[in-house]
Parts: sequence; structure tokens; C-alpha cells
Amino acid sequence: MSVLSTRTVVAVAMAGTLGLGLAACGGSSKSSNNTPSPPATGQPAQPAPGTPGTPGPSANGTAGKAVLKTRTDARLGLIVTDGNGFTLYRFDQDTANPPKSNCYAECAVAWPAETTTGGVTLNGISQSAVGTVGRTDGSTQVTIAGWPVYRFAADAKPGDTNGQGVAGTWFAVTPDGTKASVTTVPAPQTTKPPTTSGGGYGY
Repeated sequence: MSVLSTRTVVAVAMAGTLGLGLAACGGSSKSSNNTPSPPATGQPAQPAPGTPGTPGPSANGTAGKAVLKTRTDARLGLIVTDGNGFTLYRFDQDTANPPKSNCYAECAVAWPAETTTGGVTLNGISQSAVGTVGRTDGSTQVTIAGWPVYRFAADAKPGDTNGQGVAGTWFAVTPDGTKASVTTVPAPQTTKPPTTSGGGYGY
């Protein structure tokens, strides 16, 4: 097989995997994985050297430490990003009380969990809102107001919000853990210059 043919096969395979992930995390009312996750810690995220698991795809901190920041999006308002500026999302089929992720297998390929092995550094987010929850693979996922948070594989660059509203279950997360919603920006007001009367004909 030629080099060109090999690259074509790989590209098609990657696209198919992302498609399966979106389908697995879509509109079904059932969770995408019935395997129960480990009990939630229910505590604010603290540095925990030696915690099993690997850093999430953002790898945005040092020594496995996750970084959460806020950013004002023109369409969604104030939302949370990872340390590299990639939008973080929450999933309606997860639970916040107790915190539990239901995104595994193909779903986790399309929606990689934001994980940490060394606590969380915050910028613009209350420490009391942030915690962690164990995943079935042994990693530790960051939560906001109890909701596990994720990246979206189809966000190609910092600032992208392509995951907003996907399948009616995925939404950018705000600093207090609520779902971001599209804001309506009012049209700019234009002030008309006063009409000048000319010889008494302006009224």
C-alpha cells in the first residue's frame, strides 16, 4: 500500500471514531456506560501527588495539575476554559449530586475528560465550586459544582465552542457549573440627526 493510501485510511478511521463518539454521547436518555464510577470525593480539589491516573488532553498545568480559567465569549458570555484556552463542557447525562461521569468508551474519545493528578489551579473561579470525581479508569476528573467537565475533540483551537448544544446534552460550563446559553446581543442603536426645518416645512 502506498504512503498516500495509508494516510487516507488513517484519516477515515479517525473521522469514524469521532462520529461514533458523538453518537454514543447523543440524545439517548440512557447513559453511555452502565458501569458505576467510583464514589465522588465531594471535596474541593486539592493537590494530591501520587493520585492514580494521567493528565487530561489539555495537559495545561505542571506535574499533572489542571488549570481552569474564565473567558468571555461573544455568544455565550462567561465560560470556563482549560489552561490552554480550550472550552470546557458539561454533559446532561452526568450527575452532580453525587458527581458521576457517564461518558466512557467512544464518548470519551469525542469528549476527553479534564483530569488532574496534582490538584487544580484556578483563575476567576471560586475554589468552593471546584472538586474532583474518580473515573472507572482510575483517573481523577475535575468537577464544577459537582458536574464533571470535558474538552471537545472537534474544537480545533482555543476559543472554539463547537460543542455547545451538541445532541441537546452538551453545553459550555460557566464558573458556577450552570449551562452556558446563547445570549442575544442587541442591535446597535443609531441616532438620527435632528431634522432641520426649512422655511417652515419641517413639521
